Amino acid sequence: MTFMHPYLFWLMVIPFVIFAFLISTNKEKLSRIFDEKVLERLSAGSESMPLMMRNVIMFLAIFLMIVALARPVVEKGDQTVDVKGLTLLTALDISGSMRSKDVYPNRLTFAKKKMNEFFDAMPSDDIGVVAFAHNPFVLAPFTSDKETLKMLVEGVDDSYINFGSTDFTALAELAGKLMKDKKPKILVLFTDGGDKKAIEGFADVLKANDIDLYVVLVGTKKGAPVLDKNGRPMTLKDGTVAITQRNDTLGTLAKENNGAYVVAANGKEDMQSLARVIHGKYKAQEQGQVKIKQRVEYFYYPLGLGLLFLLIGLSSLPRRRSR
Repeated sequence: MTFMHPYLFWLMVIPFVIFAFLISTNKEKLSRIFDEKVLERLSAGSESMPLMMRNVIMFLAIFLMIVALARPVVEKGDQTVDVKGLTLLTALDISGSMRSKDVYPNRLTFAKKKMNEFFDAMPSDDIGVVAFAHNPFVLAPFTSDKETLKMLVEGVDDSYINFGSTDFTALAELAGKLMKDKKPKILVLFTDGGDKKAIEGFADVLKANDIDLYVVLVGTKKGAPVLDKNGRPMTLKDGTVAITQRNDTLGTLAKENNGAYVVAANGKEDMQSLARVIHGKYKAQEQGQVKIKQRVEYFYYPLGLGLLFLLIGLSSLPRRRSR
């Protein structure tokens, strides 16, 4: 038998032994240190139980609780467990065009919904999340806790939207840093696309970092007005309403960078299909093994006995007699 936290045992048992020794052998000196009422509770009179027996019971109770705190376990050896899972990075577009309402209720909310469906379709994989427009930033580190990822993604609202130019190259550079030690390196974008000028240099950085690109395109080819933070259509210099359309250039780029793309639609089939494509491609690389230690916990035995002895010791304390 071993302890999970042996340092806690020694940290507490040494002062406990000293304290028990002082209580048992040197009451006179102890009374100079402790308040009389405190000492009276620690070494009560023997009206209901002999003093020595009560002290032994109380000390035993405290000792057993210290043992329980150190968490005694019995080691059963290491067990090798097969694991399946990939590590991939997802990116949410928060550029100004994501307020447009050609999909319900708007592109940003629809993209977040698609991300949550994608998380559900990748239950055993570690996923990180970044948001991007002009400057990308990390929303969540790599984790398999999909509920936490959903909560963080849901927290992205209109206040995050940035009307600056979308810098896909900066996104690729950040992805390269975050996935520096990952293999394979998978980046999944949730975006309404980008034109050739906006993605200049993007492909070069992806290839330099050996990143495979997958794109989930949000919006329609017909497009919709670009809205400001108050929900009003924005206008161009000539006074016409600014219209944003889904641009599929990123989809073509994804196919050229060992990936694929899908146009987001209602229902979960599109994200489930994308998850199958990703898992199918990297099936040989998502296999792995980890060793876990098998332990049997026994802390509840000393804890239960300690509480029982404590209850006996406290219940045997003498009561004050009414005069």
